[in-house]
Amino acid sequence: MGFSGCLGSSSGGSGSHAGAHIGEVRLVNCSEWKKADVRERYGTIGDLRDFAGSAAGAGSATGPTGHGATLTDDQAYKLFQNWCSKDFARGFKLYKLYTRAAAFTSR
Repeated sequence: MGFSGCLGSSSGGSGSHAGAHIGEVRLVNCSEWKKADVRERYGTIGDLRDFAGSAAGAGSATGPTGHGATLTDDQAYKLFQNWCSKDFARGFKLYKLYTRAAAFTSR
C-alpha cells in the first residue's frame, strides 16, 4: 500500500482493506486523520488492526507464538477522534496511539 499524499486510496492495498485508506499505516498522523472522510478513516483502522494484530514473536518451528493486541473499530475511532482533536497532537502517529492503547485492553 503506497502513501498517496494526505488522502486517497491506493489501488494496490493489502489484505481485506484494499479500498480507501489515508496512507501508509506507519506514516499516517493526526493531521491526516482530521482531513480524511469516514470511509478513509475506517479503512485505515482496518489496516492498523492488521498491522497491530499480526503474528508476533520468533516462535517454534511450527510458527509464531501469538498475535498483537487490537482494538475494536469503534474503540480505535474514538481514540483517534479524542487525541487528534488536540492541536498539540497533529504529528502523532496513529499506529503508536493504536498499539499503546491496544496493549492496555483485555483480550
